[in-house]
Amino acid sequence: MKKIISQATIDRLPLYFRTLRLVEDEEMQIISSEELGRRLDITPEQIRKDLATFGQFGRKGIGYDVHTLKNNIGNILGLQNKWRLAIVGVGHLGGALANYVNFAPMGFSVVALLDINEKIVGNVINGVEIDDSSRMNEVILKKSVDIGVITVPASEAQGVAEQLIAAGVKGIWNFAPIKLNVPPDIPLVNEDLSVGLSALSYHMSQN
Repeated sequence: MKKIISQATIDRLPLYFRTLRLVEDEEMQIISSEELGRRLDITPEQIRKDLATFGQFGRKGIGYDVHTLKNNIGNILGLQNKWRLAIVGVGHLGGALANYVNFAPMGFSVVALLDINEKIVGNVINGVEIDDSSRMNEVILKKSVDIGVITVPASEAQGVAEQLIAAGVKGIWNFAPIKLNVPPDIPLVNEDLSVGLSALSYHMSQN
């Protein structure tokens, strides 16, 4: 029977991974749950509980080997799979994502860019040429794309999602401000930038 992991625990794993990468860059070899918690503002008890969900990684009274724990969490997150991304919609946001330097250290690579704007088709961003969206199926197959990244207007997003799924992507990262309908076997993550800003506005208003 598949173990049920809480969404909150899953959401914290990337934070642990990112922090361990930074700690490794500082050449720290051992880290305690207390120090990890201090850097993330998460209680040591919660960190130990989260990690215990997946196995025994540390030694009591000593802590965690930074490199080993980072690799273990990376494997839990599936980052060893070296996922290949296609960004559909190469406007300001899509272009910024195409230039994002931290995808590679996390195990992701942008291998395809697609847009309907003939004025930018053929341009190259970060070593990747922009293809016409009409060639989506061909490009997705040729470049073995795993994840489709949607940065098109809301009115176009559902159609793009359906095209990506039909072409064979395994998951979708959606930046369009709309709820997408996808099959249950296609993992979908939505990023609505306005939600984060609205939450920030609320907290600032309370002060």
